[in-house]
Amino acid sequence: MKKLTDNVCYTKGIGPKKAKLLEKLNIHTLEDVLNTYPRDYEDRTHITNISDLIEGEKMTIRAVVGTEPSVKHIRNGMDITRFMVYDDTGALEITYFNNKYAVSLIRRGTEYLFYGNVKEYGNRFTMTSPVHEKCDENTKGKIVPVYPLTAGISQYDFEKLSQDALNCEFPKDNDPIPKDILEKYDLLPLDKAINKIHRPQNMDDIANARRRIMFEELFLLCCGLNQMKQHRKHEQGAIFENTNLDDFWSLIGFKPTNAQLRAVNDCIKDVKSGKPMNRLIQGDVGSGKTAVAAALCMLAVKNGYQAAVMAPTEILAAQHEQSLSPIFAKLGIETVILTGSMGVKVKREALEKIEQGYAKVVIGTHALIQKGVKFAKLGVVVADEQHRFGVNQRAMLREKGDHPHTLVMSATPIPRTLALIMYGDLDVSIIDELPPNRTPVETFAVGENMRRRVFGFMERQISNGGQVYVVCPLIEEGELMLKNTENYAKALSKVFPHRRIGVLHGKMKPSEKENIMSLFASGKLDILVSTTVIEVGVNVPNACLMVVEDADRFGLSQLHQLRGRVGRGKRKSYCIFFGADKSLLARQRLGVLTQTNDGFEVARADLAQRGPGDFFGNRQHGLPILKNVDIISDMQAMEQARYEAEIILDNDENLENYPVLKNRIEQMFEITGGTFN
Repeated sequence: MKKLTDNVCYTKGIGPKKAKLLEKLNIHTLEDVLNTYPRDYEDRTHITNISDLIEGEKMTIRAVVGTEPSVKHIRNGMDITRFMVYDDTGALEITYFNNKYAVSLIRRGTEYLFYGNVKEYGNRFTMTSPVHEKCDENTKGKIVPVYPLTAGISQYDFEKLSQDALNCEFPKDNDPIPKDILEKYDLLPLDKAINKIHRPQNMDDIANARRRIMFEELFLLCCGLNQMKQHRKHEQGAIFENTNLDDFWSLIGFKPTNAQLRAVNDCIKDVKSGKPMNRLIQGDVGSGKTAVAAALCMLAVKNGYQAAVMAPTEILAAQHEQSLSPIFAKLGIETVILTGSMGVKVKREALEKIEQGYAKVVIGTHALIQKGVKFAKLGVVVADEQHRFGVNQRAMLREKGDHPHTLVMSATPIPRTLALIMYGDLDVSIIDELPPNRTPVETFAVGENMRRRVFGFMERQISNGGQVYVVCPLIEEGELMLKNTENYAKALSKVFPHRRIGVLHGKMKPSEKENIMSLFASGKLDILVSTTVIEVGVNVPNACLMVVEDADRFGLSQLHQLRGRVGRGKRKSYCIFFGADKSLLARQRLGVLTQTNDGFEVARADLAQRGPGDFFGNRQHGLPILKNVDIISDMQAMEQARYEAEIILDNDENLENYPVLKNRIEQMFEITGGTFN
């Protein structure tokens, strides 16, 4: 008997050549095959009368071949075979292209099951290139798994592989979910779930197997994240005794909202506890997360520590430095910036100030986590726009100090329940209130027929002293119809020959990007044509109009982020999304943004429209990708998995009584580079 650890090359018909191709799917052993679940299923169990066929649908019929298959050679390399089949309700033409082998098996007068796509030509139906199966008295049709493939590997190959794997002896006591939890939620044991997901007898088998496998993924994730949090409870963090921020609030120039104060108070409780803070602040665009981060930096300095703020781009790092350093300077606190594009001399001076402790607040990019950066006494770490950083990158910055307090910020608001799952290794604070001076951005979703009117509107905004962003999506190979920043800016200069137009995209040098943004921020450019590099953080209060080309290509949350670049000053601001004429779905999706400025509502709609997918995998590198989770419909299962994980870890922090679970968690996080540090 074969073993699950056997290489796939030993399966009949696979061999070394196809085994090499399977490596592209990360499949090496028969166990890997079992863990590669079907992406879809063909339900061939519903047998339809020929008279009830529906055009455009894949359907199954049971019919007798009534005419001899006739083969015609229609052009070089193309043969077409046709014959008629009959049941008690009517006749249907079957057509095959270049499939002499399949046709050679067809016998007139014999009954077959045919499964394929139904098309209507004139007043009759045809089924093109169906799969077929000779009938006997027990033939009922079956549910056929459809596996993810790569070039050179067929569904037939995968069916042989999965059958070989299913024939292996399945290890006993190898289920990571404890029996009491399986019984509590009526979940299949692992061996039965694996069998049913690869060889289902009916649709209920698929649903039950997927529910079990999805729960397992969530359960393992929640246990792993909970372990991270539990292990940190044993670490000793700096205790900040001086938590008075009256002088700081008096200098920032505005009154903090109640939501900001709540978030700051959450941080104060953490830094007074003696345990390292590990908190997420999530809030909508413009809700004032930076002020909360600045308050935390202030607490670090007041208690004799340094603070480091890591931003994803040099533009955003420079912006933070420009807005925060004047405030800190009034309190006698020196701020330095550290980025990759700085000159050697300037960088050396900054590094010396950081190492000697003169620089109390350090703002930078990934340059902060380089080996040559040494802090005198790092007490606070802030990661802005945390989804741009990985778990490991945050850990590298923390390692610059002795268990410093860590704050990560996200401007992609999601429902609290989901946040508690996604960020299970963090405590979560939500800023759900905008400052009173933020007026809603009026939003429109339009089609190409509005092009002239939009250009006229752009001209009026500029004439009134405002500035305009135009965002283009990145060009993907084979999609040259999408707008491109360089070409689009040239075309725009013909429409607005008297206006100053700048271009910003990711392939530019950091110094070039900074120069362009400085020109735009200082009012020396009227229009900035950009990719989504301006999505995060860039603050130009005079910009009052955002135009997004091919907006149907973006996620709703990303479009909401882009919209947040305007409406930051006193001018009435607008956002126009092109692409509403592409399809009904595009019009409905973009319509969400015209109806609400609430980022949490936008995020809910975005999640609902995306459906199943690797939403978690995008949240940050270093965490496992979840393959079987539907973010909206599985919300209850998420809560259940989190609840059970917390109970187990509260009673058995090191999982000594759950060796299989412990091993699976370590595998899950080790594969993706995660650690429990």
